[in-house]
Amino acid sequence: MEITAAMVGELRERTGAGLMDCKRVLVESGGDMESAVVALRKKGIAGAAKKADREASEGTVEAYIHTGGRIGVLLQLNCETDFVAKTEQFHVLAKDLCLHVAASNPSYISKEQVPEEIVRGEMEIGESQCAGKSDSARESIVRGRLAKYYASTCLLEQPFVKNPAISVGDLIRENIGKLGENVRVVNFARFQTGGR
Repeated sequence: MEITAAMVGELRERTGAGLMDCKRVLVESGGDMESAVVALRKKGIAGAAKKADREASEGTVEAYIHTGGRIGVLLQLNCETDFVAKTEQFHVLAKDLCLHVAASNPSYISKEQVPEEIVRGEMEIGESQCAGKSDSARESIVRGRLAKYYASTCLLEQPFVKNPAISVGDLIRENIGKLGENVRVVNFARFQTGGR
């Protein structure tokens, strides 16, 4: 099948990937647009993992005030270069993350930030629900309880409020693939009148 410029343009529009990457995956997929989208998403996630250790010292501090002024969020999102920090896509991501924090009220950025005593407490609760269960069932129940806790309290593990089919971490990895740089949430603060 002949790969046309229109096909490459459509794929680029759908994924935000570079023209050469779009053309290459379209050739590899025999012109199948959906297969090409999946291939680029996988490449973006794999590329994001490679970029995760690179220093991200540029970025922005984004603010969001919810309608009525009862909830406000400040969020620091970093990237590697000032060039990316000024792009519209980077600022849209920062705004989306602020909106998510306002709606979902996470306590931590990542599960690595959860204090060990809280993790132990969640594990003990899971263990207490395992009376008479086999070791494999017990392990599965405890692991499931921890995953549920992380998904409710850790920003990167939470289902993204605008698309619950993906986590916030997945959203950030997709943007790393599209922006070509490491992107990470450094800090956030959520304020609410009348308490947390």
